Amino acid sequence: MQKNFEYIGVVEDVGINGEGIIKQDGLVVFVPFSYLGEKIKYKVLKTDKKFAYGKVIEVLSPSSNRVKPICDAYFKCGGCSLQHISYKEQLVFKQNLVKNAFKKVANIDFKVECVEPSDNEFRYRNKLQLPISYDKGENHIGFYAQNSHRVIPIYDCPINPVWTKNIISVFHDYIKINDLKGYSEGENYDLREVTVREVNGKLIIVVVFKNKKDRNTQSLIDILDSKLDCEYSLFFNYNDSTSNVIYGEEFRLVKGEPSYSSELLGVKFKMGVLSFMQVNDNVCEKLYSYVVGKISNDIDTVIDAYSGAGLMTALLSKNAKRAYGIEIIKEAVDSANALARFNGLDKKISNLLGKCEEIMPDLIDKVSKEGSVSVVLDPPRKGCDKKVIDALLKARPNEIVYVSCMPSTLARDVGLLTGTLTYENEKIEKGNGEGEYEIKSIKPFDMFPQTKHVETVCHLVRK
Repeated sequence: MQKNFEYIGVVEDVGINGEGIIKQDGLVVFVPFSYLGEKIKYKVLKTDKKFAYGKVIEVLSPSSNRVKPICDAYFKCGGCSLQHISYKEQLVFKQNLVKNAFKKVANIDFKVECVEPSDNEFRYRNKLQLPISYDKGENHIGFYAQNSHRVIPIYDCPINPVWTKNIISVFHDYIKINDLKGYSEGENYDLREVTVREVNGKLIIVVVFKNKKDRNTQSLIDILDSKLDCEYSLFFNYNDSTSNVIYGEEFRLVKGEPSYSSELLGVKFKMGVLSFMQVNDNVCEKLYSYVVGKISNDIDTVIDAYSGAGLMTALLSKNAKRAYGIEIIKEAVDSANALARFNGLDKKISNLLGKCEEIMPDLIDKVSKEGSVSVVLDPPRKGCDKKVIDALLKARPNEIVYVSCMPSTLARDVGLLTGTLTYENEKIEKGNGEGEYEIKSIKPFDMFPQTKHVETVCHLVRK
């Protein structure tokens, strides 16, 4: 198999990114935008000893699950990877993705429930992130190409809200009128990104500039007023770093309210410029309701690890005598405390600032001596630190509900809790399966239709 040559093959499997997998000439070939059972003509773009990477030239025998993408930029933009597959089949793919992760990573063969679908296959996101770049004399507003910092120009996006088109139009006009430049590495520039969050029909807009130089604020407000038919807040942020961190430390409120109020499952909260919320309101409500429903009603203490701004902690506190949230970001802990006070739950909730792996061991040891304990884990993509797993295995809380956006690290941590995996000399090895916990259920939620991503909830109980 040679680079830049064309071949014909049949897709035998699907990879974790939704790409078709062909086995040919002793190599495993990954071909994006192809699907299981399809016969395709493809061009080889890259090869190494075991693998090759290709590009679809022609689909000779399409899958019955193939559909026409509705986005013009789909094959260029890196935001979606499954738009060429029917939504029903996307759910099947994600169910298998989770099931295979448990098998391959943790040697666990357990029934994975059907994926909870999103009510909306498109227009489901409540948050829009638009990088702005300057290249060859032109500004580009859009999304990054796959595995790249090259901005693909877009003028609308079918998975983002209906106001996306208007926001993009606003900033094209603003940049043109004021002769501004988007980000270009090593070059002088004016602005690099726009983010927008919708809260109950109101928008929180953040424009990331390089510095505090005046760039005709009033003209931006005038354009926004002319093209948006909703209430909005406008913030300026300043970031001259060349890293991939979006925001600098300083935010300046230019227009509107600093935050907006909302409610989820009876808990009231305020969304500000740095508040975290799942991007799909519909599935977020389903997922949070499911997690709360898994916690025993007569539990004494619930620990919400990696608790963020405290929404889940507040929901969990309703079924417990006491709830603790653990979070490393100070602003999030401040928001969690305010949320608890706002809902009259501050006497039931304690929000602790620090690393989960540093706080969890002593906390879980303490509360376990006082009564029954349930733990909710919702870590970042890398999963739980070893110290967190060790603390859980030592204290043996009654149950653990683990929420994850990364099936592989979820499977790894669950394997360590159930004993199918074990640490030996600081390495993870195959275990005997005789761990402290057993799995009660594994339930995926489609928080991100049209993409390869999936949220999963695993419920474990002490043996």
